[in-house]
Amino acid sequence: MTFVRMTRTPVRPPAARLALPPLVALSLGHFLVMLDVTVVNVAVPDVRVSLGVGAAGLQWVVDGYSTVFAGLLLLGGGLGDRFGHRRLYLAGLGLFAAASALCAAAGSGTVLVGARFAQGAGAALLVPASFALLRAAYPDGVLRARAVGVWGLVSAVAFGAGPAVGGLLVAGLGWRWVFWVNLPVAALAALLTYRYVGPAATAATATTAATATTAEVGRTAGRSARRGDPAGQLLGVLGLVALVGGVNEAGARGWGSPWVAAASVLGAAALAGFARVELRLERRSRRDPGGRVPLLPPALLRDGRLAAVDAVGLLLSLGYYGMLYVLTLHFQQERHYGSWATGLALLPSVGMGLLAAPLSSRLAARRGPYPTMAGALLLGSAGFLGWLAVGPHTPYPVLLFALAATGLATPLTVVAATVAVLEAAPAGAAGTASAVFNVARQAGSSLGVALFGTLTGTLGPVRGLHAAALVAAAAFLGAAALAGRAGRRSGRA
Repeated sequence: MTFVRMTRTPVRPPAARLALPPLVALSLGHFLVMLDVTVVNVAVPDVRVSLGVGAAGLQWVVDGYSTVFAGLLLLGGGLGDRFGHRRLYLAGLGLFAAASALCAAAGSGTVLVGARFAQGAGAALLVPASFALLRAAYPDGVLRARAVGVWGLVSAVAFGAGPAVGGLLVAGLGWRWVFWVNLPVAALAALLTYRYVGPAATAATATTAATATTAEVGRTAGRSARRGDPAGQLLGVLGLVALVGGVNEAGARGWGSPWVAAASVLGAAALAGFARVELRLERRSRRDPGGRVPLLPPALLRDGRLAAVDAVGLLLSLGYYGMLYVLTLHFQQERHYGSWATGLALLPSVGMGLLAAPLSSRLAARRGPYPTMAGALLLGSAGFLGWLAVGPHTPYPVLLFALAATGLATPLTVVAATVAVLEAAPAGAAGTASAVFNVARQAGSSLGVALFGTLTGTLGPVRGLHAAALVAAAAFLGAAALAGRAGRRSGRA
């Protein structure tokens, strides 16, 4: 009798499916925030005519949003880590929607700028909460990577659609509809969050604090009962607003203006005071577990990878968003394009996010986030240098390389940097680490718009465009060097 040995082929478990409702709920808030970065730019000429806003005021209409967003992001991330990210996400959506309605109904430039500030505050609450909820909702590493890719793709779609959507709304319904359109999206995001993002998801980051790679950060970020840092928050917001305000006003008042000098000195002093307060609170928190905690835990920045990624975010946004503002003015003032035509002209740049977001996720998974960032930033630097040959009568097809190269490089870098933050952040400080990265990005955007707008106002349209392109290229080159260095350090680790 012959015995045949039977072998059982192992059955592979079916691949886990990505649950869509929580991802859609969390992505919609990020969609709104990114849409309002670019949708307002093409409305600037109509706002100037409708409300009689001057050049510096128009820069504040674009820049005030990012400035307050950056200044309050650390508070938003810290509040989410302490009191629950779901609660902060919904509060941010509500504030953002209310501020959007006030923007749409504004009867003066002052009211519009103030409402843009309020929009920035709402964005500061919802963005870090969205990131932390995303991390908690998808504990599986593979699903989390896919969710982050979709999250980044949605924000890229919003960013890319901003100029075209803004141009269409301004041309068809008027500039106020640039803000009215936010209300139904915010309502849908809130409804989906109530139904599909439960409170249990917000507790996940706190329960994993014990597994933080840096114990000091886990202790600092994981204690919800400890008191906050009002002095640090005040100094951080004051420093950023004063610094951006000084650069903004330099175009109208001149760099030698006493007002500009005073604002710049105040901003630098406030930011230095912020750093001193955070270091002092960190030392005290070791001795007094029930005392105040620093708004920005210095231990986060002692991880060289996170510090490098934050610096990359600042330089990236300074170069790209500053140039985007200058290019909007170039198309409308120098080439006399209308709102709709300007949105279409910028589409080869901002629309590259549709390709870049999924491509960056694959490159980051295969090559690692740091080489992906470095390569993309080098491409972007070459694209910015292409603007040096551009004048008011240069044929539009000649501009396509510069538009496409910078448009592809920026979302490639953002998605790879988000993956790098996700990998390096201690679990108990996910909201805070995300907030620090976004602070750097929004601060860079504010400074870029202020600086490049001032350059064009001081040097003239063409010379200002060329100077801005040189600064942007240098910023991207510096960011590429930082990404390469961080990649080597990560490899050794």
